[in-house]
Parts: sequence; C-alpha cells; structure tokens
Amino acid sequence: MSKWTTRILAEYVGDMAQTRPNAVVAGAAANALIDLIGCAAGGFDSAAARATRRTVVELYADGPAAIWFGPRRLRAEGAAMANSTAASALDLDDGHRRAGGHPGAAIVPTVLAVGPAAGACGRDLITALAAGYEVGVQVAAARDFKRLDTLSSGRWCAYGTVAAAGLLGRDDPGILAQAFAVAGVLSPGLSAAGYSTVMGNQAKEGIPWAVMTGLTALEMARRGFTGPLDILDHADYFDAAAITAGLGTGSALKSLYFKPYACCRWIHSALDAIINLVKGHNLAEADIHTVDVFTFERTLRLNNYADPATLEGAQYSLPFCLAVAVVGGAAALMPLSPDWLQRPDIVALAHRVNLHLDPELDDRFPEETGARVCLQTAGGTLQQTVRHPLGDPANPMDKIRLTAKFKKLSAGIISAQDQAEFLALIDRLADVADTDQIMDCLSGSHAGDAPGRP
Repeated sequence: MSKWTTRILAEYVGDMAQTRPNAVVAGAAANALIDLIGCAAGGFDSAAARATRRTVVELYADGPAAIWFGPRRLRAEGAAMANSTAASALDLDDGHRRAGGHPGAAIVPTVLAVGPAAGACGRDLITALAAGYEVGVQVAAARDFKRLDTLSSGRWCAYGTVAAAGLLGRDDPGILAQAFAVAGVLSPGLSAAGYSTVMGNQAKEGIPWAVMTGLTALEMARRGFTGPLDILDHADYFDAAAITAGLGTGSALKSLYFKPYACCRWIHSALDAIINLVKGHNLAEADIHTVDVFTFERTLRLNNYADPATLEGAQYSLPFCLAVAVVGGAAALMPLSPDWLQRPDIVALAHRVNLHLDPELDDRFPEETGARVCLQTAGGTLQQTVRHPLGDPANPMDKIRLTAKFKKLSAGIISAQDQAEFLALIDRLADVADTDQIMDCLSGSHAGDAPGRP
C-alpha cells in the first residue's frame, strides 16, 4: 500500500480547511445544529446527562469550552462529553443511513467545544461540521455490518471528532493521521455489544466516550503519541477502498435523517405505519386485538420489552413504543416521558404486539429500515408498509418541523429570546464572524433564563 487510509483522511481534512462552504452545505449544517441542540436541551435534565456533568466538572480543569445551557466552562474534552451525553440521552439525535448510527451527537458537540473557543467564524464551523460528518460516515459505512462488535456509533464516531477538531486546529496531516489511529484503537470497545441483552442502560452506544477519546487522542498526537496507522486497512473490519471512494463530496452532512420519535430509529417505520392506521381509521386501543410487525432482523435483536423499567429500555422496545403511539399519538414520543412506563393499558397493548422477520425488508438493511404493520381489529385486518420513515432523506422533515422540534425540546431550558436569536444566527451562519454569539444563546446569558443546573 502506497498510503495508509488514515493519511488519506488526514490530507482530505487539510484540503477541506481551505474550502468555502456552498449554500447547500451551509443549509445542511444549519439543520444539523438546530436539531442537535434541541435534542441536547431535551436531554439536559436526564439522569445520564446530570451524572456526566457532575463527573466532568470533577475530572476536567476549567477551560474555554461551554457546557450548554449554563455558565460552566471546561476543557473541550469535558464540555463536549457532557454535551454529547445530553444530545444522545433521548435517542432523538440525527443519524445517517449508510453509517447505521448517529454522527451528530459526536460532531456537533466537538465543533461547538473547539470552534468558538479558537475564534472560529461561522464558515469555519460549517466546514468543520462537513468534514467531521464526512469522515465519520465514510468510516462507519465501510465497516463489516455483520460484526456486532462494530455496530455501535461509539466504535467509529471518534474519527469524525478528530476530523472536525483537527480542521479547526489546523493540524498537519501527520498529526491527524496519528490521531485517527490512536482514536480508532482507544474508542469504546463496547465489548458487550456482541452478547449483552440488557439495553435499558445509560452506556448505550458509547458516543460521549468516543467524543472524549477523539479529542484526547488529538491532544496526545500533537505531543508525539503514535498509533497503528494501518488501523483502517484490514479487510476483516473495514473496506478501505470504500472509505476513500467519493470522499469529499460532502454528501454525509446533506443526507442525514432526523428523528420525530424518541426511540431507536429501527422502530420508526413501524411507528409511522401504526400512527397512520390509527388516525386514518379513528381507532382506539380497545379496538386493536393484535399487532403484527414484519421488519428486518436487527430490529428483532432489540430488547423489545413489553414492560420496560427505564426510559432507555423503552427506547429499544418496539412493542412498548407502538403502544404509546396508539394511546398518546405521535406527540407522546417527542420526547418519551417516564409517565408512560408501567401503565397497565400500555403494557397490555404491548403484549399484543408480535414481531416477525421479513426477508425482503431485511435485504434492504441498512440502506432502508422498513416495516409492515398489520392490525387485527373488530372491523377486520388493516395493514401498511413504510420503507422510508419520517425524517429520512426520502421522506424529510422540513425546516418548519425541525424548528418546531427544537422549540418544543428546548422550552424551559432556553428562553424564547435566546431561541429566536439562536435560530437567526444559525440561519445566517456563513456570515457570522463572532461565533461566541451562538454560545451566548446556549449559556443562559439573558436575565430570567434557566440557570445551569448540575
């Protein structure tokens, strides 16, 4: 091999630093920022986010990077880890179909931890977002999807973290290549991913740990720490040619999916189908005798508890989420409240949900995450197939819906004044010279804003 893939990625990032984002990329970056900040606001008071904030405040020194929605500032590694935890807590954060996971909860906290503190302008943030998403998704899409130990986002999103932070730091390709190598080795191993059946916990996909690892790896590489530069060039784990094929098109940032429901994306097609059937036929919970869901094999590996004990367990339960959608409608999943847990009517309906493998839908994974839902009712059988759930590029959430999602999730965390100023800044991000203005909107700087809770 004439050049390791880590080096090719590093040179790509260096080239990206010299480019100017076009209007399409800027618009995609704005959508990603609006969505991810809303998700983080929604997850800010989660038990996982509170525990992580308390931990990083103890472990990391004060620094220039903000923990969102409060006044506290730490080193970038600690602040980004805290913000990533909040962003991924509700399972509402963006994802990418080719990656089979969630890049935004890693890339956005990285860019907003490193960029404003380094004096980056809005164009710099856009370019860093584009590079981070591109590298993360290219690596993720090239892994062996049959290997369960490579499935979770924490296994690959540190590559995007290194790319975004390295671009903002103007690191040379030699340092970046080493940082990719170090981050790839030291990212969360998620050793239980291949055998654990307990998904109702806060470790989830390990995204916040990958963010911290990527930023730490970059700092270590700057000081001469080295890693295995050939880490991406082993066919048993990655298709190196696929990583570099099409690199630089900027397609990753422009082809994200966004989530209208606070649960695993693999459940969303079934949710769309049952919500449509219930609304279209004016059904109540008592009208539904049984629910049969035909879907791809990976969905059948979720916990799928009919009576989950935690919100995290609920996020990975197709039967439970479908029952909530029938009783509470789509709004009950934006976000999912602990009030739904252990409700007898929800649990009873969830027990009437049966899951089946559909070989045709399975063949379409991961490019599609479809489902067919069949309802047995007093009036007969009703069914609907959804191949592209709401929020996918083929069935997108428009700017109006993304903005409404942001406002709903951030209400009570960001004041109405800061919401409006933040949205206005993001809409003209390419022309923003001082990105500290964005951080001011996320810090409760205006009188009457919610204080930074621990």
